Amino acid sequence: MSSKEQQRREGETLQEEPPKEELREEPREAGKVSDSAETVGSEDSGVASEATDGSRAEQATEEPFEESLETTREETSALMEKLEQARKERDEYLDNMRRMKAEFENSRARLEKEHARSVELASERLVKELLPTLDSLERALEADGDIKEGVEATREQLVGVLAEEGLNPISSEGQSFDPEVHEALMSKPSEEYEEDTIIQTLERGYVLNGEVIRPAKVVVSKQV
Repeated sequence: MSSKEQQRREGETLQEEPPKEELREEPREAGKVSDSAETVGSEDSGVASEATDGSRAEQATEEPFEESLETTREETSALMEKLEQARKERDEYLDNMRRMKAEFENSRARLEKEHARSVELASERLVKELLPTLDSLERALEADGDIKEGVEATREQLVGVLAEEGLNPISSEGQSFDPEVHEALMSKPSEEYEEDTIIQTLERGYVLNGEVIRPAKVVVSKQV
């Protein structure tokens, strides 16, 4: 083969082979496609991740809300039970107060009735004890002549009956004036008695069971 033909064939071979730059560019394009696929995949993965996170966030939000509702129901139920218990206690207190009030009214009525009966019995007993004195006065009035002795005896009898009931006369004449048991109606100058000494009793006073029921009305002395 001549050198010319050899050169021509080598030129044809060179024309048929693709340029080395083009061969180098193809892998780059494949890389771009791969990169694009990876980008799309990452985006899809991000979207899926965001969706998953959103679902989890919604689920996490719903769970505390349901728990709070459940807690509120339990608290409401506990409050209702306490309220019902308080109402029962209130009703019991009211019933006890009504019962105590009724018992108090009954006791007061019973005591008043017993007191009234005691007064009646005391009056009845006193009247029975005074009947003999009344009989003595009637006999003294029916007797002829001077009745002073009969009246004096009747008086002593009456004083004795009243003394048994706790009635005692207040001493006055010759005593120092005591405003607790004496009532001065007037005063008179006197050289015989010291000042504020009782020189005359106008009306006798009495003490019943230690209590003054009537002060003695007296005349007291004063210095000349």
